[in-house]
Amino acid sequence: MRTATVTRNTLETQITVSLNLDGTGVGRFETGVPFLDHMMDQIARHGLIDLDVKAVGDLHIDAHHTVEDIGITLGQAFARAIGDKKGIRRYGHAYVPLDEALSRVVIDLSGRPGLVYNVDYTRANIGQFDVDLFSEFFHGFVNHSMTTLHIDNLRGHNSHHQAETIFKAFGRALRMACEQDERMAGITPSTKGTLSA
Repeated sequence: MRTATVTRNTLETQITVSLNLDGTGVGRFETGVPFLDHMMDQIARHGLIDLDVKAVGDLHIDAHHTVEDIGITLGQAFARAIGDKKGIRRYGHAYVPLDEALSRVVIDLSGRPGLVYNVDYTRANIGQFDVDLFSEFFHGFVNHSMTTLHIDNLRGHNSHHQAETIFKAFGRALRMACEQDERMAGITPSTKGTLSA
């Protein structure tokens, strides 16, 4: 089983992330940021990743540190769980619609961090959640999981739908990239022979 648990403590946040990449999509979230919990649940369910996230952060200031640091810790846990990457598909992609909204996510478990994030939300906030924080979340994830990630919201009028299509597509793309490929058993999917840098 490809599993990992990472705890990250700073003066701003205390976060523990546990995940199982070969799970059934069970999620448990206690972050203090309800809309982020809702989005993390999309990753778990659509990625078939068992995901447990507990966070205590300086929410009396705002949610910035908590959201960013959860992305960082999730990236660290993912990097541990995926291991040497032998036999995986490496690349994943997904298009996900929700009513009027449509998003595309493409991922490469390349060993090189990079984020291309093309999302124009129609509102600055979804309830109490600042949509700018999603970019911070994904930056934290790619920088610590060492992945290349392209996120494009292709259309949408409802910002909740925009966000939800992104996180559902991210979960599905991640699932595809992590899947074992029978034809690549024991082989690193790279002409360099490594996906570590």
